[in-house]
Amino acid sequence: MIKFIEETANYLKEKGFDQPEIGIILGTGLGQILDHVDIIKEVSYNHIPYFPTATVEFHKGKLIFGKVEGKKVVIMQGRFHVYEGYSLQDVTYPVRIMKQLGINTLLVSNAAGAINLNFKKGELMLIEDHINLQGSSPLAFKGVAKLGVRFADMSAPYNAEINQKIETIAANHNITLHKGVYASVVGPQLETRAEYRMLKIMGADAVGMSTVPEIIVANHLGMKAAAVSVLTDECDPEHLEPVNIDEIIAMANKAEPNMITIFKELIQQL
Repeated sequence: MIKFIEETANYLKEKGFDQPEIGIILGTGLGQILDHVDIIKEVSYNHIPYFPTATVEFHKGKLIFGKVEGKKVVIMQGRFHVYEGYSLQDVTYPVRIMKQLGINTLLVSNAAGAINLNFKKGELMLIEDHINLQGSSPLAFKGVAKLGVRFADMSAPYNAEINQKIETIAANHNITLHKGVYASVVGPQLETRAEYRMLKIMGADAVGMSTVPEIIVANHLGMKAAAVSVLTDECDPEHLEPVNIDEIIAMANKAEPNMITIFKELIQQL
């Protein structure tokens, strides 16, 4: 994998990905932030050596290099999921590339369902901690110790200093920002009523199908990481209605401007 990582990073450097500072992973239905990016270069995933290709129709599949608030950023427009048939090593490969390019701060967004019924769809949740329910670890492979510490500490996977900045920015803009625990499941099916009850008992405030693998690898590589969920539906097992994916995407689009406000101001401060 070390050889692959070096080849991929060298390819991107040759394409003009020059000393980026911050990495951003965009979640389902979350692409409006690109309207606020001074794009310098963009490359389709299927042109990047050893890169997976996004197969979900609302994930675009481009790696974008540009500037936000004067800072050089690399943005994943479209992420990879275990439910697409990828391994956890595939899913997290782009995080390793970001590190190889020189990025030390990773910002992640996702669309999630609200398990905590005090949280409402259209609101945001700052992830303080997570529960990995994807059945394995992106660090569970031979030779992982050559890429970073094998037994990665996860006592504080989300950077406290960055989280505090995010909270302050949200308060200054009167943006509702909950704090909570994100549970990551495999999917792609949505949860049953019994599964929602289980997640609540386990202490989850929101549930989704991403983010946790990338955060684990970011910590494994010594990167600072933070993540915000856009809550797109309310998961009340006692009043559960069939999920409409189009409505989830629409809700993500509606709530996204608040996330963009937070991310832009945060990048300015980093």
